[in-house]
Amino acid sequence: MKGKLYLIPTFLSETDPGNVFPEINTKIIYSLDIFIVEELKTARRFLRKVGFKNPFDEVTLHLLNEHTDLSTTGSYLDEAEKGKDIGLFSEAGTPCIADPGSEIVKIAHKKNIKVVPLTGPSSIMLALMASGFNGQNFAFAGYLPIDKKLAAGRIRELEKNAWQYDQTQIFIETPYRNNRLLDILLNTCSNDTLICIASGLTSENEFIKTLPVREWKKQKPGFHKIPSVFLLYKNN
Repeated sequence: MKGKLYLIPTFLSETDPGNVFPEINTKIIYSLDIFIVEELKTARRFLRKVGFKNPFDEVTLHLLNEHTDLSTTGSYLDEAEKGKDIGLFSEAGTPCIADPGSEIVKIAHKKNIKVVPLTGPSSIMLALMASGFNGQNFAFAGYLPIDKKLAAGRIRELEKNAWQYDQTQIFIETPYRNNRLLDILLNTCSNDTLICIASGLTSENEFIKTLPVREWKKQKPGFHKIPSVFLLYKNN
């Protein structure tokens, strides 16, 4: 009998695990000794925070990030084919959303290994829930282009889709470029377009606010190095 691949959400901020992490997740984690992770240091820190006691020299940690040669990742599930359960988690939030974990899940399906997604915090879903925008028709655009002109062009496309299709547009940025992205948004979008910024989700300093562009221009906040989600929507 083959093992399972568990998709394990991690924390979005420094918070009490009990606030965002179901007990069943920790029980599953305690039963595992093979994990697929983005970075070794943060993976070990996460495991210790949820009470994982096993010595790390008895634990296998496979790296999966932007530097990983994807042609080698098929072997990460070899033990699952022999009956061992494996856990996969990302740096923050829900695995396989805006991270390379989906490549492993794709392989698991091809190998007929059962994939089990666990409940936990997703910054994208939390931001959408709190935005007041359309939750029945939405699109996640991931990261926008770094180049300012290309980013402005992409924002115009997303704004058009928001108004034309009544569709919430969701996107993210590397935290140290948040303020730069906000400047581009305010210089590109119509004054009537609504923007929601959800920053530092689940932390003590959580910030979630929805305003039209004209109002953001009057009270532009700073989100430098704070993980944030940006949402665009039409103003009815």
